[in-house]
Amino acid sequence: MATIVPICGVRYNTAQVGQMADLVTPPYDVINEQEQQRYYEKNPYNVIRLEYGETRINDSAEDNRYTRAAGFFKQWLQQNILQHEEKPAVFLYEQEFNTKGKSLTRTGLISGVKLEEYEKGIILPHEETLPQAKADRLQLLRHCRANFSPVFSVYDDPAFTVENIAATYKKNKPLVTFSGENDEVHRLWVINDQQALTKMQEFFSNQSIYIADGHHRYETALHFQREMRAQGDERFGFCLMALVNLHDPGLVIFPTHRLVKGLPQLVQDTLLTQLSRSFIVKTIDFPRTQRQSLLAAELTKLAALLPTYNAILLYLGGEKLYQLTLKRDSNNATLVKRYGDYSAAWRSLDVTVLHTLILEELLGIDSAARAQGTQLQYTRDATEALNLVDHGTYQAAFLLNPTPVQEVTAVATAGDKMPQKTTYFYPKLPTGLVINDFSVE
Repeated sequence: MATIVPICGVRYNTAQVGQMADLVTPPYDVINEQEQQRYYEKNPYNVIRLEYGETRINDSAEDNRYTRAAGFFKQWLQQNILQHEEKPAVFLYEQEFNTKGKSLTRTGLISGVKLEEYEKGIILPHEETLPQAKADRLQLLRHCRANFSPVFSVYDDPAFTVENIAATYKKNKPLVTFSGENDEVHRLWVINDQQALTKMQEFFSNQSIYIADGHHRYETALHFQREMRAQGDERFGFCLMALVNLHDPGLVIFPTHRLVKGLPQLVQDTLLTQLSRSFIVKTIDFPRTQRQSLLAAELTKLAALLPTYNAILLYLGGEKLYQLTLKRDSNNATLVKRYGDYSAAWRSLDVTVLHTLILEELLGIDSAARAQGTQLQYTRDATEALNLVDHGTYQAAFLLNPTPVQEVTAVATAGDKMPQKTTYFYPKLPTGLVINDFSVE
């Protein structure tokens, strides 16, 4: 099954370049242009220059975001701004954070993990990917030959084997500790004791791993491995991963809501009539003066409908909100007729019902249109979704419940993939805490 690979990880030399909080970023795919510039200004050695460098007007084949990233990486290693661990190791990582008024801590193991084709059932995806994002990550990997951020994955261990092995290390002072954005606290320990490493490798040799966040980076790593193997280079057979137990009390998933635009066929009364043929449609008074409190209450009610119902909130503007419910049944006649090749786990998902029975069947947004990204966009912020409809930027917002992690792994185990951005694992892992440099044998 899964193979854990200790690495001579690369870390910042903070004695030379300053605070870790000013050097790390979230993953590239949640950083917009304004945030990108903010990270550029934080510190001249911020990892943004490696992971998600700026695009310039005069970029060329010889001078672009990828060549500049490679140049910075090489230079920073030479200048001792970045340093390799002396011995191969795995890294115990804690991320303490607040959500919904609660303080939680998530524990993970940062390590190299041997790349496996999905068909083997050892490393399993749960989401679809987009070609454009993979092309970008492939260019970065080709130029830098390094992983700057880990793929976030989960595994199933109710006995907390890794946590028990690592407990001894947590008694020691962390090698790295700092407070970052959103009041998150980060702690890192290095595990290079051969006995502990062997125990962890033996444990994962009987485990499947489920990709939670970072599908584009993992599939890019597979692609690059094939490229290099064709050239006789076998060094690229693993990638950097953060592994979290799916029973960890700090494992949190947020929903990702859907926004649609550019649909001349979307007429409010017509859509509601069409929806009523498949769903129970409940109209909710939604005055602007009480919007925030009402929204929170309706999202709480939506969550209470799990797992009995597929449940979605629809906002079309104005002062009405619509609750759409459908008895959760993977044998729904329409779904079985048109999507019978998919597993029952896939057919029962809220996001499947939304994408098939509403986006595709009623609004004409099929998989090709979704991949294009012109009619469908995403946000984690429900309030933002409503505001974008009010401002006329979008025609409708569909608000969803978070997908339970058990449904994520059930779909992956069945060999199916959820639509892109079905899950939002929170908080995001930091980029730049540990880097994997393939130039080290």
